[in-house]
Amino acid sequence: MIGRRNLGIGVRTLLAVLLAVLAGFPLFWIVNTAMTPTDTLYGGGQTLVPDLSRSLEVFSVLTSDSPFLRWMGNSAVVAFGTTLFSLLMATLTAYALSRYRFTGKGVLGFGFFATQMLPEALLVVPLYSMFAALGLLNELFGLVLANTAFAMPVATFLLKAAMDGVPYEIEESARVDGAGSLGILQIMLVPLVAPSMAAAAVIVFFDGWNEYLFATTFMSERESWTASTGLASFIGEYLTPLDTVFSAALVFTLPAIVFFLLMQRRIVSGLTAGSVKG
Repeated sequence: MIGRRNLGIGVRTLLAVLLAVLAGFPLFWIVNTAMTPTDTLYGGGQTLVPDLSRSLEVFSVLTSDSPFLRWMGNSAVVAFGTTLFSLLMATLTAYALSRYRFTGKGVLGFGFFATQMLPEALLVVPLYSMFAALGLLNELFGLVLANTAFAMPVATFLLKAAMDGVPYEIEESARVDGAGSLGILQIMLVPLVAPSMAAAAVIVFFDGWNEYLFATTFMSERESWTASTGLASFIGEYLTPLDTVFSAALVFTLPAIVFFLLMQRRIVSGLTAGSVKG
């Protein structure tokens, strides 16, 4: 006779497997579609088993007919640049908002919050005029600045909330020993809020990696495109090679997944670091 405890474990296991299948199905279907010829897809002959023998043929099209690897490199520069700039500025800003009292502190915080209310499409024209005047069009650094302007406020609020939870007495003891503000931030606060920084890094990286509107508007030269713009260029007016589109989408997705898995380990290790210490 199956006990109630074993039945509960079985139900939870079944639900976990079901959720894993549902979560992984979109990625599986991208692989399956990428490995299926376009005429077969339009003819309704797609099967549930991917034809992996077409892997080299499908992915070679990406590098032979387009500078897709260059676009991936451009996306990597923009995403990592946005992440580094946003975390650096957000850490300093969050520290100031969390630990200091100064005139205009409330207005500054509301200003950061207000930036999240404005859609990117509303700012494309003024930003384009500004970047044209500064010579930042078709420059990856300009795209990093534009993405940082939108991603930094989110990272700032995440890090401020984490720093608010750190007891001020820890800083007082360091100040008694002669440590300055930047030294306290670097040596004491940053390690304590490292899990929140990792979570903010994931959000900011995804924002920079997937951004499309600014990348399409500010980068008119084909060699300067990011992968999101290049991926959209595979969609034609009269004919769309779906296997090429989905193989490009698969390659475009993999770096983001790898980055998330790497940062997820840091988030978990940071959260559990003090759980067994007395």
